[in-house]
Amino acid sequence: MEDLDRRFALVFGLTVAATSALVLPAPATAQTYGPNEGKELVPGVRQVDLGKRETMIKGFKTVSMRDIVIQPGKGAPETPMENDMLCHITEGELRIKQGSKEFTVKKNDVYSCAKGEPEQATNTGTTVAIMRVIDLMTADPGDVAQHVVGHRAFGCALA
Repeated sequence: MEDLDRRFALVFGLTVAATSALVLPAPATAQTYGPNEGKELVPGVRQVDLGKRETMIKGFKTVSMRDIVIQPGKGAPETPMENDMLCHITEGELRIKQGSKEFTVKKNDVYSCAKGEPEQATNTGTTVAIMRVIDLMTADPGDVAQHVVGHRAFGCALA
């Protein structure tokens, strides 16, 4: 009888350990990028396109998602937004200027950008910052000059 109890305890313990390994998810980590992934918008700022599709949100035709990867101390000049968008900081810290408002966003913060409103963002941290942008497009992105390289708009303009 004592052997049966030991065997049961061993089998039960192994079953619990195996089940825990299958059920408990690994912690989520942010996407990281190599130094040449995506396209360079301005020195120290790269865009990695993640996807787009039609939307059922009234007033919008498509949604797209992209990551803007910003090196410490880098960004781009203030630019009016070409469309409405939601911005989520997945890594780092940015100083945002929207018209007369200024605020800091850090990892896991979210904020919105309004079409036509000026915005500037600067990586004020010591690590790479990643801004995940969800564009809400009223027209097909191919019809809107939204990602102009250089010192013009590229969605959530960075400074």
